[in-house]
Amino acid sequence: MVQDLRVAVDVGGTFTDICIMDETTGLIRIEKTSSTRDPIEGIMGGVSKAGIDLSRVALFSHGTTVATNALITRRLPRTAVVTTKGFRDVIEIRRANKEDLWDTYKDVVRPYVPRRDRLTVPERVDAGGKVIEPLDVEAAREVARILKRRGVAAVAICFMNAYLNGANERAMRDILLAEMPDIPVSISSQVLPEIFEHERFSTTVANAVVSPVVVNYTSRLGDRLAHEGYTRDLLLLHTGGGVMTPASVKDFAARLAGSGIAAGAIASRYIAGLCGFPNSIGLDMGGTSTDVSLAYEGHSRVTKDWHIEFGYPIRFASIEVLTIGAGGGSLAWTDPAGSLRNGPQSAGAHPGPACYGNGNTQPTNTDANATLGRLGTDLAGGKVKLDPELARQAVESGVAKPFGLGLHEAADAIVKVANANMSDAVRLISISRGYDPRDFALVAFGGAGALHGVDVARELSIPVVIVPPNPGVTSALGCLLVDMQHDFSQSCMVDAADADAAEIEAQFAELEKAALARLTHEGVAQNDIVLQRSIDMMYRGQWRSLAVNAPQPIGAIADLVQSFHAEHQREYNFRRDSAPVSFFRLNLKAVGVVPKAEFAVHAPTGVSPAPVGHRRVWFEGSGLDTPVYQRDDLPCGFSFQGPAIIEQLDATTVVPPGAGAEVDKYLNIIIRVKE
Repeated sequence: MVQDLRVAVDVGGTFTDICIMDETTGLIRIEKTSSTRDPIEGIMGGVSKAGIDLSRVALFSHGTTVATNALITRRLPRTAVVTTKGFRDVIEIRRANKEDLWDTYKDVVRPYVPRRDRLTVPERVDAGGKVIEPLDVEAAREVARILKRRGVAAVAICFMNAYLNGANERAMRDILLAEMPDIPVSISSQVLPEIFEHERFSTTVANAVVSPVVVNYTSRLGDRLAHEGYTRDLLLLHTGGGVMTPASVKDFAARLAGSGIAAGAIASRYIAGLCGFPNSIGLDMGGTSTDVSLAYEGHSRVTKDWHIEFGYPIRFASIEVLTIGAGGGSLAWTDPAGSLRNGPQSAGAHPGPACYGNGNTQPTNTDANATLGRLGTDLAGGKVKLDPELARQAVESGVAKPFGLGLHEAADAIVKVANANMSDAVRLISISRGYDPRDFALVAFGGAGALHGVDVARELSIPVVIVPPNPGVTSALGCLLVDMQHDFSQSCMVDAADADAAEIEAQFAELEKAALARLTHEGVAQNDIVLQRSIDMMYRGQWRSLAVNAPQPIGAIADLVQSFHAEHQREYNFRRDSAPVSFFRLNLKAVGVVPKAEFAVHAPTGVSPAPVGHRRVWFEGSGLDTPVYQRDDLPCGFSFQGPAIIEQLDATTVVPPGAGAEVDKYLNIIIRVKE
C-alpha cells in the first residue's frame, strides 16, 4: 500500500479540525467535526467522516489540549512529591508574588499536590554539586511504602541543588520503582536541570501530575489508529514548536500543555515565509480568544516564562503566544465608569451570539459584524444559521440605546473596541519586545481573524495582511509543518571574564550526546538530525537573561559577549559595553527533520470570477454596496479592490475600502493595506 497522505488533527473546545495533504499533488482538503467528551471519539469520527484510509497515511500529527485541560480543570490523578527534608513547602511558598499586585483578597490557586502528599527524606547536595549527605535509604524505602499504600499514580522527586548533581534523585527513583514499577516518576535533574528551586520544582510537579493522563490518552489513541491501519508513530505537537513520539511522553508529558496554541504560530510563520515575509505576526481569532504570535527572520519567539495557572511556572521552552479574551463570541458590556468594553466574557459555543437564536440577548462581536453586513446568514457551509434581526436587537438594546448611538454606530463601536484589544496584544509582542510592526506582515486566521485583520493592521501601520486558504483550520495545518524537536538545557553560571571556551564546549558535548540518544530512540536517522546551540547571558547582577546563538565549536568568548550586547540593544534599546557579562544557561535545540510535502502551486488563469451576490456593508458609518465572492471561486492571480467580502466554509474575509487584494500561487489572499 502506497503511503501518500499526511493527516493533522487539532482538537478544540467546539470543533475538531482535520487537514489531509496528498503528498503527490500537494493539495489539501479539510474536515470539521464536533469535539466530543472523549477527544479520541471526535478524532476517529472525523477520520471516518473525511474518508481517510489510515493504511495510506505516512504521518499522523496531533495537537492536543488534554494536558492543558487536565491542569485547568484539576482533574488530575493522585500525585506525590518527594523532596529534601525541610523543603516540603517550596511549591506552596512559590515566589510570594501575585497576579494582581493590588488585589489583597485574591489568592493564588492551591498547588497541584496537597501538603499531605508532599513527603521528605534526609539528603543534601551543596551549591557546588557535592553530595554532603547521601540519601537515607531506609527513610526512602519507608516513603515508597507509604506512597504505595496511598495508591498514588505518579511521583515528582525534587531535591535541593539536584540540577548540579542528580545522584540522590536517581537513587530515590530506583527505590520508588522497585516498590511501584508501573508508575511514572519525574525527577527534576532530568526534567529541568536548572537553578531556581520553585521553577524547577513546579515544572517537575506539573510534568508528574499530567503524565498518567497524557500517557493513557496517547496510548489509547495510538492503539485506535493502529487498529484502523496506521503503521507509523503518532506524532504529538509540543509547546516548543516540534513534535515528539509517545516514547518521550512519559518523561516529558508537560511539554504537551499548550500544544494546540503552538500549532497556529507555526502555521502562520510558515505561510508568511511562503509569501516572502520572514517577519510575521500571527493573529488567530477564534470564538472565545485571540492568540498572537511573532516570527522574526523566519524564527518564532521562544520563552520559558509561561504557565497554565499563575504561580506555577512550566519552564519548558515554548513558542511565545499572547492570548486575550477577544473572539467572535466575546460580549460587549459597560463597566461601572460607563465605558464600553469587549470581552473577556464570552457567550461561548452555547448559547453563543444572539444571532444564533439560542436565547442570548447580549451583543457579541459576531452580532456586531452581522449588523454591519460583514457576515451573511450562513456559517460553516450552512450548518450554522444566523438571524440578523436578533443581532440588531442585541446591539440596539445593549449598546446603541445606553450610549445614544445609531444602530450601525453602535455595532462599529463594538468592533473597534475588539480591534483595539487585539492591537494592544500585538503591541505587547512586537513594540514592547523591540520590533516595529511596520516591518511585518500580519497573518489573519482562525474563524474570525480575517474579519478583523485589515482593521488591526491599519491600527498598527502593518502594510500587508495574509489570509490563508483555510483560515479556520490553520492551526491543524501547523501540525503538518513541524519536525521532531527536543530542548535541552544546563545551568552554566560563570562570568564571561572567567569562562573557559573548552569547558563550555565539553558541557555542550554532553547535551548533544543526550539529544542524539533521544532522537535515535525515536527512530530519527543521523543525517536528519540538526543541533542548534544558544547561551543565555545577562549583565552581572541581572536575573533575567537573553539567549544568544552560539557557534559549534565555541570560539572566542569575546565574540559571544559582543553578540549579547547587540541582542540587548535590539530587545531593550540600550547596551552597556563596559559592564561585565555573565553566562547563565546553555541551551540545545535538537531537531529531527521530518520530510515535508510541498504545497500545491497554482498558475494564473486570467479568469476574473463574478461575485455570487451583493449586499450593503457598513464601513466607518457608510453603507456601501459590496460584492460577495466565494473563496473557492478565486483563482491564482485574481486581484480586486475593496470593499469586498469573501465567504467560505470556515471563515469570512473582509477587504475594506482603500485596500487591494490578490490571490497568490498558493491561493493565499494577500491584502495590501493603505492608510
